[in-house]
Amino acid sequence: MIHPENKTIDVVFNEAIEQYPDNLFLMVPSDSERSYHPLGYQITYQAASNTVQQIKNLLSTAGYGHGHRIAILLENRPEFVFVKLACNSLGISIVPINPDYRPAEIAYLLQDSLSNLVIYLDLKKELIVTSLAESGLHIPSISLDSMWSGLPAAETAPPESGPIHGDTEASLLYTSGTTGRPKGCRMGHEYELMLGYWYVTRGGYLTFEEGKERLLNPLPLFHVNAGIVSLWGMVLTGNCQIQPERFSPDKWWPSIRETEATIVHYLGAVVPILMNTQPSAEDKNHKVRMGIGAGLEPTLHQPFEERFGFPLVEIWGMTEFCRILADCHDPRQIDTRAIGRPQPGLEVRVVDQNDQDVPVGESGEMLVRHSAETPRKWAFLGYLNKPEATAEAWRGGWFHTGDTVKQDETGMIYFVDRKKNIIRRSGENIAAAEIETVIQGHPAVGQVAALAVADKLRDEEVFTCIVLAAGFEPNVETARAIFDDCFKQLAYYKAPGWLLFVESLPVTGTQKVVKHKIFAEDVDPTQISGVFDFRRLKKRG
Repeated sequence: MIHPENKTIDVVFNEAIEQYPDNLFLMVPSDSERSYHPLGYQITYQAASNTVQQIKNLLSTAGYGHGHRIAILLENRPEFVFVKLACNSLGISIVPINPDYRPAEIAYLLQDSLSNLVIYLDLKKELIVTSLAESGLHIPSISLDSMWSGLPAAETAPPESGPIHGDTEASLLYTSGTTGRPKGCRMGHEYELMLGYWYVTRGGYLTFEEGKERLLNPLPLFHVNAGIVSLWGMVLTGNCQIQPERFSPDKWWPSIRETEATIVHYLGAVVPILMNTQPSAEDKNHKVRMGIGAGLEPTLHQPFEERFGFPLVEIWGMTEFCRILADCHDPRQIDTRAIGRPQPGLEVRVVDQNDQDVPVGESGEMLVRHSAETPRKWAFLGYLNKPEATAEAWRGGWFHTGDTVKQDETGMIYFVDRKKNIIRRSGENIAAAEIETVIQGHPAVGQVAALAVADKLRDEEVFTCIVLAAGFEPNVETARAIFDDCFKQLAYYKAPGWLLFVESLPVTGTQKVVKHKIFAEDVDPTQISGVFDFRRLKKRG
């Protein structure tokens, strides 16, 4: 295994090429309905290095280098990884674009990151052209297919001249916060690599065999899970990442069998979908040794393991501090929401709203750090252009996760709930404030509150309560107009799945909506008379 401490991504990848040249690096399962690699794809570390070097030469020739940022919209294609490796080797940071973003969202990302180039898929050309126009910036852009003939010249010289090091920015990942617009999380070279190292060194059920694993991760490469944690974990151990386009229940088991996957990643919403399929003699016809994920309903944990024949390991992590907690040692507590215990290099506190420790067994916010001496070691570099937000998140020398947990007398942490203003739908973190800002701009809306409601398929769904402006009727036409306006401006999954017109919303003395008082605890908002169900309309464009 390669130890990445005090190293850069380029150094580590070159070590992997030297140690594991003929090992498979990336695989794509076959899919006749997919527009790329319909027959499947695989590439070794050595062959991948040749492609990375080609892209690196293109970047250098065009004048891109240390300190530049390049936005990429390449979805889950292998080229995403190749472009990232080439960029990072030159000290360039990548800014992944969520392909479900609307032009206004991409325009904000480009404005905030001040990206120097955009590389996109041909099928996304119109989206990028519209986004660039809306941004008001002149940024060179080129499609992936056209890139191989040469890149547009950089308009500015590389801003950095010193050596690339562990704190050089490698990625800028935009993550939803509780205050509206996504924040750009600056990810350093050493931070990314140490996430992979931590991931493959937890032991117990999370034991990885060097050069023998094939890990299927259906999650998007533009998120930290697939694009950083599992990817670098595979590189450090000379293993292979299998990257499907996205999760598909019909293609899940055929892909696993075809690629001979030994490890799979999952979201909590995936498990009930798989459990709802008809039992088959083929259920245990695979080579999977373990599944790794989060958000699993405890009542499904044991039935899944018994039916499909491998353990599911629940973990916790977040973009800013993704050294995972994991319930990976016996005796596992699979009938609970246990996510693991603190350990050297990952200290945890559970506190109240005043940052005071709560008694054992009581709920509170989870705070994390590396250690008292070096609290921010192997954490993200900070929020881009938001030093106050970074300082606030790290107040008192602890990173405030916003997640509610409990801790028992053995130190085990149990997940309770997510950030109060975050809605987690099918693995996407959605800021309620961002939805509220958009909906509030509709002329029919006087006041709006967005909150999460449980959803059997997607974990949570967006539910909006709207007080109408004077002169508008609470009918289906008004509701649909509000939905359509939001759907047009934001990624499809952020639009309200449910919409309810209300007479008023409970507020504090400072007129802040008190969301937990909108409905009584025993009330299911989706069953209220007059609620509009738009879930069927929430589809990718």
